[in-house]
Amino acid sequence: MKVVLLAGGQGTRISEEVGYRPKPMVEIGGMPIIWHIMKIYSHYGFNDFIICAGYKQHVVKQWFRDYFIYTSDVTFDMADNFNVTFHDKHAEPWKVTVVDTGLETMTGGRIKRVQKYIGDETFMLTYGDGVCDVNVSKILEFHKEHGKIATLTSVTLGQDKGVLDIKEDNSVRAFREKKIKDAVAINAGYMVFEPDVFDYLKDDKTILEKDVLGKLAKKGELMSYYHKGFWQCMDTKRERDALEGLIAKGKAPWIVW
Repeated sequence: MKVVLLAGGQGTRISEEVGYRPKPMVEIGGMPIIWHIMKIYSHYGFNDFIICAGYKQHVVKQWFRDYFIYTSDVTFDMADNFNVTFHDKHAEPWKVTVVDTGLETMTGGRIKRVQKYIGDETFMLTYGDGVCDVNVSKILEFHKEHGKIATLTSVTLGQDKGVLDIKEDNSVRAFREKKIKDAVAINAGYMVFEPDVFDYLKDDKTILEKDVLGKLAKKGELMSYYHKGFWQCMDTKRERDALEGLIAKGKAPWIVW
């Protein structure tokens, strides 16, 4: 089964890192975050990836082309026609297709552009900037059981601030500390789709979240697999540093391989 990764956006909220590379290529623990996501899927036996690239898409292609250079010791014999020898060569069991899906294309449009590589098959999809310790095999099992077009993984985003009751005249009538009920469920990505989803993907301007998931929800064709464990996106430098810190401490929940 193919796994589609959305990796084409510019990531403006972490601009200090993406001036010369796409956000999914920003490193945590010495490897791009997209590599961590792929390792999660690979741990559960999913090794066929389609990367929807866009902003600085050549950086993504070059990184995978030079994968052995990043993961092996290398001898460059300059006296012998610049012969290159890789030592202790480690290869992931991956097939990786990197597709230039355009610079300004929306999320749904990017998926539409890789339809020819997916074919008429069920496929998995997630964003290229969030790590999670979810068992993706369980998501697929859940998806097959309910028989709907789409499944997303939901997580609870806790409220960590005081809660205000503000009236129309801007007066604060109540203040209280956070409660469990203040937490909200959000889409953590890690989705599964039937090929019927392509009927909802029109062109480059199609937004997955608004134009597709919203319509599927209204038709009763979108299901949620609730994950109680760890999930974290990397939208800001602060979030990147937090993920880096978990790796440094040996307490990164998503590293299950």
